Amino acid sequence: MGLWTALTGRSRVKRPNLDALFGIPSAAITLEAAAGFRPTGVGSVCFRAATGAAYQQAQSEILALVHDDPDAPPAEVSQDEYGYTWLTVRATPEDTAGLCTDLHAVNRTLADQGFDSGLLCTLVPFADPAGRCFGLVYLYKAGTFYAFAPSGPQTRDHLLEIQVRDTLSGELPMEQDLSRWLALWGAPGM
Repeated sequence: MGLWTALTGRSRVKRPNLDALFGIPSAAITLEAAAGFRPTGVGSVCFRAATGAAYQQAQSEILALVHDDPDAPPAEVSQDEYGYTWLTVRATPEDTAGLCTDLHAVNRTLADQGFDSGLLCTLVPFADPAGRCFGLVYLYKAGTFYAFAPSGPQTRDHLLEIQVRDTLSGELPMEQDLSRWLALWGAPGM
């Protein structure tokens, strides 16, 4: 805690480390070699838009920023049942680096325009030939990754999630606090 924080009782908001997303292509190689999981070619950015009377205007501004920015990739927009907005980008499954660059561009566009406090997570789904899947989730506020592996309606494969954490612990900052491993039911690409 710094002197200013102690005097005012306020702390600075931690900015997300968006460059952590560039560790995913290396992690994808490890996941394929260790367990046969490959990226699906889909990635999503989830954020919480403004609430209240300004919600619609803020939502329109965010979407215009992403669609009008020549550096931002084409993104599909959806909203989940909890009111969170998802911006989904697609690439070929073999181009994980390109997908991560596109996800970084979407995140950077939002962050540069002052919406970084609303960024929640980025999700990159993986699947194996047997049909098992999980999403590698980056939590902005924590700066860590975790795996979310749905195995049916409202059920998770916790063993797979922990195996992914253990496999990637040397490559990515993996979240150790299991209470932060939130379920992303109905997330795009899952």
